Amino acid sequence: MAESVRISLDAMGGDNGPSVIVDGAAIALERHPDTRFLFSGDEAVVRPLVEARPKLAAVSEYRHTTVTIAMDAKPSQAVRAGRRNSSMWLAIQAVRDGEADAAVSAGNTGALMALSKLCLKTMAHIERPALAAMWPTTRGESIVLDVGASIGADASHLVDMAIMGAAMASIVFDLKRPTVGLLNVGTEEIKGVETVREASRLLREADMPGLAYHGFVEGDDLGRGTVDVVVTEGFAGNIALKTAEGTAKQIAQYLRAAMTRTWTAKLGYLLAKGAFDALRDKMDPRNVNGGVFLGLEGIVIKSHGGTDGIGFAGAIDLAHDMARHQLMRTIRDLLDDTPAVAET
Repeated sequence: MAESVRISLDAMGGDNGPSVIVDGAAIALERHPDTRFLFSGDEAVVRPLVEARPKLAAVSEYRHTTVTIAMDAKPSQAVRAGRRNSSMWLAIQAVRDGEADAAVSAGNTGALMALSKLCLKTMAHIERPALAAMWPTTRGESIVLDVGASIGADASHLVDMAIMGAAMASIVFDLKRPTVGLLNVGTEEIKGVETVREASRLLREADMPGLAYHGFVEGDDLGRGTVDVVVTEGFAGNIALKTAEGTAKQIAQYLRAAMTRTWTAKLGYLLAKGAFDALRDKMDPRNVNGGVFLGLEGIVIKSHGGTDGIGFAGAIDLAHDMARHQLMRTIRDLLDDTPAVAET
């Protein structure tokens, strides 16, 4: 029998409190019975919610604290107020100390990045971590990074992100050599700023066995799924992510309005309900919830703060896959196979 996957949860993070975290854990346990949970938070609040679900209670432990990082706290404030004793810190610390294989939080993104970097440190040869997100496409899904962990990137950082994104894609998509593209303002080699062009040159020359460099991709390639991994710096990546989320909501509102406008439209909706349900599921952000902080000496997953139990379960699913299939080892193997990185 395979060993259990141990996941620590920031039980107090997010907009909707511990009930969502516990709901998500219960859902994820049904999908992955080999999971064990470590809840960090106010035990007086969390334990009754867990014990109301006997299966979950049987595989759960607790780390008590009443300190919570506010969703609007600045990273510097979070480090001062939450270091050592907040629910977020304890969840990350469990990974550092070998008590958990991955941590999941729906809390403040900047605080989670700052505390994770402080507690876990970055991997050798990696200057800065990146936040990688699953992206729905017409082909299925792609991985996009960085979607907001840090602003700006030089050529070596873009290469690092390409390597880390490919490692994640090899696990999530079960691919030996995922395709990787650099997000740019055009596909021609002369397009874009010098940093992106230099990163492109490095990736082509490296010719890594675990990464197939595609070249430049444009914004419309994100939805097409032209490549398995799209690499960009965090400012552009975060704007792209928020734009896509807003567009999905806009389309959903248009469809609801159109389907209720007339009796004929309502009848058409009933006749095509199966197709509309499939579209709704495809556009449901809960199905791709969870971003991975890549480049840390440990696995940390960021869940959307406003998600529900189904969405949080998706973030736990991602943590389970990353831990079970040894994301850290896969990244290190790719780094070792990359002279441009290994020699720095």
